[in-house]
Amino acid sequence: MYPFGSGMPQPHGSPSQHGYQQPGMPVGVPFGAGWVAPTQHPHQQQQQQQQQHHSPQHSNLHYQSLPSHQHVHQQAPYPTTNSAPYPTNNATPYPTNNTAPYPTAGQYAQATPYPPQGNQSAPYPGSSYPHNPHQAPYPTSTGSPSHYHNPHYGQPAVSHPSAYNPNHGYTPVRTSVGLESPAGNIQHCFEELAQRQGHPIQHHSVVRREGTPTVFPAQNFDPVKDAHDLRKAMKGFGTDEDALINIICRRTNEQRQEIQRQYKTHFGKDLIEDIRSETSGNFEKLLVGLLRPIVDYYCHELNDAMAGLGTDEDVLIEILCTLSNQEIHTIKNQYLRLYGAHLESELKSETSGNFKRLLVSLCAAARNESGLTDPAAAQSDARELLKAGELRVGTDESMFNMILCQRNYQQLKLIFHEYEHMTGHSLEKAIKKEFSGDIMEGLIAICRCVNNKAEYFASRLHKSMAGIGTNDKQLIRVIITRCEIDMGDIKVAYERMYGKSLKSWIKGDTSGHYKHALYALVGEQRSNS
Repeated sequence: MYPFGSGMPQPHGSPSQHGYQQPGMPVGVPFGAGWVAPTQHPHQQQQQQQQQHHSPQHSNLHYQSLPSHQHVHQQAPYPTTNSAPYPTNNATPYPTNNTAPYPTAGQYAQATPYPPQGNQSAPYPGSSYPHNPHQAPYPTSTGSPSHYHNPHYGQPAVSHPSAYNPNHGYTPVRTSVGLESPAGNIQHCFEELAQRQGHPIQHHSVVRREGTPTVFPAQNFDPVKDAHDLRKAMKGFGTDEDALINIICRRTNEQRQEIQRQYKTHFGKDLIEDIRSETSGNFEKLLVGLLRPIVDYYCHELNDAMAGLGTDEDVLIEILCTLSNQEIHTIKNQYLRLYGAHLESELKSETSGNFKRLLVSLCAAARNESGLTDPAAAQSDARELLKAGELRVGTDESMFNMILCQRNYQQLKLIFHEYEHMTGHSLEKAIKKEFSGDIMEGLIAICRCVNNKAEYFASRLHKSMAGIGTNDKQLIRVIITRCEIDMGDIKVAYERMYGKSLKSWIKGDTSGHYKHALYALVGEQRSNS
């Protein structure tokens, strides 16, 4: 188990070794967003191909090519251990060519997993934050925000392009339960962030999100104070549930992990265990889900969907059909670490037929995410789908599986448009005619995510509350996984599709502190009733 505060675990080795992280992936997208590359113009595509042809040594970098020699005089984003928080103009940003750019593998085992407290430490790095480029993800110990807006931030200078080595070795820290996740090593986080900042980034383009979240990083975040406030809310007789809601439901997942670390450090107790002992029912399930690292939460939901008798296929579809390659690879690695089993093997043992083949294809996480489009290829794929379905007796399921699991989202939109132009009806309608059961639900989920992901999740929320009773497990899962990504868009789509606000549906199907916690997560004010 990796230490609290790591936000989300990263697979061992460099992303380029696994082949799942696309160059140019924007920094600041929360885990679960299902990132899709923006469509490029033809001249940009040609320019990118020429760049890759002439600069093969840069192809393994995480996100962007490295700065050229003219940037040597610029300052580094992170100081050395004996320097001020950000180096002065006379400071040497990085070691010269005669020294190793980073510690050796042996030094990594002795590295401190978290930065020291005080003004000399760099801001706590995170995979998705800060959402506000002028607000550091975590303040310094004095309470003032770190200088994330420093004009030299994000402009690392190197004496040679090879100084950033994405294949640099990492030695995991051995713990009582196995090897620590790479994300637990703070130096690894620093290196990853520095590699992402290979070129100067304008302040307004540091963060890029697909949607409108309803949970944002808390301003002037103080994890120590939050930990003490939580302890006070649960200490003695009774529990202050409102205090639990105001802290846990109004912090990002990454901030919650830091609160948990401080809670255990100060009180020698596990926050999740204390929450379980002081709350109950759906309110307890919601708070415990929020306190899990988001990757662990996805793994728990997948494992729970396949545990015991029967399988909850809707959960498998919802998760695997909506995440990006990188996110699926990260979940696969963490699933193996937590449960000692390969996710693909578990999927094969719990499903069958065409639905099993669809899930295995999605679990391979090999979708093209370049964002490049080809109208001629879209016409050809639309014809192949037509011949595999409506123009023959029976259905060639493998053709639908191959195209819908391999093409990038922008290309799939073109394919859907061409199919409708050829037949006069949507591909979704054809899928409903040609398929049935779980395979139909899976293919339709892909189509709806391509067309409008907010509407897809709005339909999932509605399904959890419509009819007699409420599927609280599904309701909790969708709100936890989307509140930091696009819950604002989902609320708009929900009201447009069903004629009533999401808040009114939550009010009618939930009650008590559970209802008020859901309100906080979806960005609604607490009501008296």
